[in-house]
Amino acid sequence: MYDLRKILEDLVNERIDIDEAVKRIRLFGIENIENMIRFDISRHLRRDVPEIVFGEGKDVESLARIIKEVTQQIGRVIVSRLSPRQIEFLRRLELDNISIEINDRGRIAVARLKNYTKPFYNCRIGIVAAGTADIGVAEEARVVVEEMGCRAIAIYDVGIAGLHRVIEAVKRVKEEDVDVVIAIAGMEGALPSVLASLLDIPVIGVPTSIGYGVGGKGKSALYSMLQACPLGLAVVNIDNGVNAAIIASLIGRRIALYRSKC
Repeated sequence: MYDLRKILEDLVNERIDIDEAVKRIRLFGIENIENMIRFDISRHLRRDVPEIVFGEGKDVESLARIIKEVTQQIGRVIVSRLSPRQIEFLRRLELDNISIEINDRGRIAVARLKNYTKPFYNCRIGIVAAGTADIGVAEEARVVVEEMGCRAIAIYDVGIAGLHRVIEAVKRVKEEDVDVVIAIAGMEGALPSVLASLLDIPVIGVPTSIGYGVGGKGKSALYSMLQACPLGLAVVNIDNGVNAAIIASLIGRRIALYRSKC
């Protein structure tokens, strides 16, 4: 596989011409893992977000190959939505010069080259979860926010059944000068709209699949968030902590860019 720096060095030193450089750069973006998995390894260059693999449904052998090959190519890969069996497999997996951090509750793992350094941006993302049953999705989001180089401020168990807890969470968000809030809730999913009515920053609602009976498994929470009255609330799909984290972090990093110029 071609290395982007080497392609550019060869072009500058006239070892290859422009047409050959274009050809190699186009090939650079795709990694073929044992003729089974085609990986877009240049996505992080285009979007400046970590490579995130959806673990659900993948066999453990494929996961091991993906982690090894992608980490060697770009330094880091995140694997989300892991099953208990996959988590135990990754806990025992040993790869040369690669470390794997696992967050059991968030069902998410981060594999890095041992000399890999995470980026850091001066941005702060609040992660507010309504109930303890929502913490799994919140932890998934927290890991991704931190891998995006932002600081995560986690505030858990602030469901609206005890409204005073929400007020305490709002105070903490303001004290920490948070840039964006990710609000996570199941059942009737009211927390994001309450937060959006009290804060002057963007709120991203994440409905979770906590709930039962009519409108259960996150449907009521999703519909409630989509129908919310307060402005400034955006909503992602059920249990999609990863996407909420990416959106919040991209906003936060843009704020950090302008903050650094002030």
